Amino acid sequence: MATEIRVPTLGESVSEATIAQWFKKPGDAVNQDEPLVELETDKVTVEVPAPAAGTLESIVVNEGDTVEVGALLGQIAEGAGAGASAAPAAAAPAPAKQEAPAAKAELVDVVTPSAGESVTEAEVGEWSVKVGDVVKADDTLVELETDKAAQEVPAPVAGTVVKIAAETGATVEPGVLLCQIDPSGSAAPATESAPATTAPAPSAPAASTGTSMPPAPSAAKMMSENNLSSDQVAGSGKRGQVLKEDVINAIASGATAASSTQTSAPAARGPVAAEDEVREERVRMTKLRQTIARRLKDAQNTAAMLTTYNEVDMGPVMELRKQYKDLFEKKHGVKLGFMGFFTKAVTHALKEIPAVNAEIDGTDIIYKNFCHVGVAVGTDKGLVVPVVRDADEMSIAEIEKEIGNLGRKARDGKLGMADMTGGTFTISNGGVYGSLMSSPILNAPQSGILGMHKIQERPMAVNGQVVIRPMMYLALSYDHRIVDGKEAVTFLVRVKESLEDPQRLVLDL
Repeated sequence: MATEIRVPTLGESVSEATIAQWFKKPGDAVNQDEPLVELETDKVTVEVPAPAAGTLESIVVNEGDTVEVGALLGQIAEGAGAGASAAPAAAAPAPAKQEAPAAKAELVDVVTPSAGESVTEAEVGEWSVKVGDVVKADDTLVELETDKAAQEVPAPVAGTVVKIAAETGATVEPGVLLCQIDPSGSAAPATESAPATTAPAPSAPAASTGTSMPPAPSAAKMMSENNLSSDQVAGSGKRGQVLKEDVINAIASGATAASSTQTSAPAARGPVAAEDEVREERVRMTKLRQTIARRLKDAQNTAAMLTTYNEVDMGPVMELRKQYKDLFEKKHGVKLGFMGFFTKAVTHALKEIPAVNAEIDGTDIIYKNFCHVGVAVGTDKGLVVPVVRDADEMSIAEIEKEIGNLGRKARDGKLGMADMTGGTFTISNGGVYGSLMSSPILNAPQSGILGMHKIQERPMAVNGQVVIRPMMYLALSYDHRIVDGKEAVTFLVRVKESLEDPQRLVLDL
């Protein structure tokens, strides 16, 4: 007896959905209420559970197809009869099918770990092992990349890798099988790795094209009406699917004009000479780099971004460091750097100009009565912004310790979601790379970011005399929708005053 799997009711205003992905394939055993397929509408994502236990007998719609409510998705052959009915088809393979569950029962599944509440998927990076390799417990198997950070997946047990289920470049969700390890050391199940390598093949091209999902039905209709193509709209749905809201946002931000420039760029590659093209190297952007690009461009498109500049004489801070650096390091176990002074100066200024520490939420302004300062850190995988929480309540020594700790975690790829969320203001130090002047881009939804730059000796007029002083240009980029020019300039002047007269930090002036 077969049980039908049909599209459930999705809501009063939703009449159709897109098949996002099947969790099972024909012939797989399923339990009642176990998720079988994921449907995506222009509003929500819905998992369809198995109406009965048995074997998935057939799938009648493929991933990417659009189906209406009530449409047939597939059928389940119920009970033990499902397995029995498949056996007579070929007598010889029957023992193999009976042995497979026993072999799998001994295998240890390695699945995609959870990377935090706001992270719903990761991209499989380079595998450190291959099928047949012997691994020890805690050996690194593969690196996963999310839109926030890279994460290494260790081996839970010692044994032999007998199956790799997710290829490099594939997009996986938490709980998805990555590989299997035979703790007995037997490589007998390695023959199962052949289908495993071909199974993720459909997702590989999807990753290279940016998304494997067609636009949601309502989004596709709106895109057609406004002469927009899928590459002109950034999708926010799962696996980059374009939703109706994305199209509305794209139209509001002038996507048509912006995209015409973008679409003309590939056309410019036509005249590239063959001898030059063979010397080029095309490398797919990592998940982290894609997110950095998208967030920075979104910040430019959304905020009314403006930058104001000033310069600060770093002499007083440098003299203070020179005088107390040895004593400071001996007492606190950390070197006295510039970031402690800058972070402290910023928190003082934020208390006086709260708009720079606020954010816009729809038609509301949210003022933050705390200072979580993000510190931009460059790594070999891209820019990350770990957050120093409650920096306004910390001493300079505590700030230096926390920045040092976060910096090490960033370079080692050990930053967690809790380390990079919740920031209210950001400091970016391009001076460590030699930058003399730049205009930093906002770290949305924050309303302000301070750019530090290279300290360079310049002739300055002081009390009517020309003297050589160690000067640094400061840049404050801010969202003009919420921060007025007077507030931005005052903020930057307060930072300058605190650095040129560090006693202000001690006296809270």
